[in-house]
Amino acid sequence: MEQTWLSLVPFLVVIGMSIWLKKILPGLVLGLLVGTLLVEGSLLDGAQQTITYIITTLSDETNIKIIGFLYLFGGLVGMMTISGGIKGFADWIGEKIQSQRGLLILIWLTLPFTFMMPMFRIMMIGPVVKSIMEKMKLSKQKVGFTMDVSTVSVIVLLPVATAFVGFMISLVENGIQKQNLSESSYEIFLLSIPFNFFAITMLVIGLIRTFWSSNKKEDGSEQQKKTNEVKHDFHTLGRKKELSMVKAQPWNLIVPLFLLLGLSLYLLWLDGVAKGAETVFQAFSTADATFVMLLAIFITLVVTFIFYMFRKQSLDETIYHFFDGGNQLMQAIILLILVWALSLVAEDLGFSSFIGSTLGTFLPSFTIPAIIFFLGAIVAYFIGSSWGTWGLFMPLGITLATLTGASLPMTVGAVFASGSFGALTSPLGDTTITTASILEMDLVEYARNKLKISSIGAAISIVLYLAAGFFFT
Repeated sequence: MEQTWLSLVPFLVVIGMSIWLKKILPGLVLGLLVGTLLVEGSLLDGAQQTITYIITTLSDETNIKIIGFLYLFGGLVGMMTISGGIKGFADWIGEKIQSQRGLLILIWLTLPFTFMMPMFRIMMIGPVVKSIMEKMKLSKQKVGFTMDVSTVSVIVLLPVATAFVGFMISLVENGIQKQNLSESSYEIFLLSIPFNFFAITMLVIGLIRTFWSSNKKEDGSEQQKKTNEVKHDFHTLGRKKELSMVKAQPWNLIVPLFLLLGLSLYLLWLDGVAKGAETVFQAFSTADATFVMLLAIFITLVVTFIFYMFRKQSLDETIYHFFDGGNQLMQAIILLILVWALSLVAEDLGFSSFIGSTLGTFLPSFTIPAIIFFLGAIVAYFIGSSWGTWGLFMPLGITLATLTGASLPMTVGAVFASGSFGALTSPLGDTTITTASILEMDLVEYARNKLKISSIGAAISIVLYLAAGFFFT
């Protein structure tokens, strides 16, 4: 199909519906349906083509590896939760804090044990933090911000053993394939990490606020704002009650966590060397990252299962919570499948050609990363989904970078930075909602407070993208 403005329609539908409904999933479904209708010209043929696109994405070997990794990773988190690993670590560390600065430092120090997934980290340290805060009457806003910035700004920068890595690499791989580029998706991903200026800037801001922190008590007005806004998910009350009765066993977290991290790094190096790499960086760049991560999580699950059986963990509980943990990532998996299918629709409508014949003809190449970050951050704030933002803007970013000669790693880093902005600041983001709920803060007020600080980081990031784009392009 010739390049046409109609190729933008599916993306506009997704963005518009997401802003209106405050959810990304319905917008993706409607955008996919509208796109296939434009491709086929009739409703029935469009519905049939929608299924064809979805089957095509599921038939891709790399896509299946990513889906498998995400589900197995969620299952591992579920097993560690019911085995008392999370509770054990939380109980042990909670006895050692005496001040607000100490609590903020503790939040950062828990990163080596909780970096795998944002919700995993927040749910793990949140109850401990809340318990300490209630005893010391500390500032909820400041403690909550430290929890969130140490989660979103760090996990997105880690190259292995997180729930984000597989998803992020798959988006880069998809964009590279659409542009027929020869670069390694994992190498581009690694090179993009230093260009996630927002995450890096907020990481610095978060550390400064931690070590310059006073031990100010929470004022009465903030205490009284205990949240009538906090809503309870009655569908999970039984699960929460069950988990509250779990016996604390910190080794049930420590063993699988370090096993997964060690295996991921070792197998990446081993696979890279087998492919001819001579240095560690070359090994990580040339290794089949998606297969390695799937292999690492599979081995970790098998060893962890055996380990739990030796420790007399209930077989039925372990299996049940493995599936429960995996099912909690099904929304992300479905989102990913729809994003892949949407990219196929956009290409059939001539998306790359249209971008090249319009935006690619007049935008200076050095401005591309800054523009991508700015637009992506706005959308991310309104839809509250880093995953959704990355899925929407990665095809656009890679296409523009390829056509204008802009730095590909920098543009990819800008896309990831824009999602980081939404995940940290949006009142619709899972991290913000969960932290506000656990610490019993007013959601809107808490999100507004974070936006004030994060806007500074966003402004700094735009300046950095313009400067870096000028020198690196």
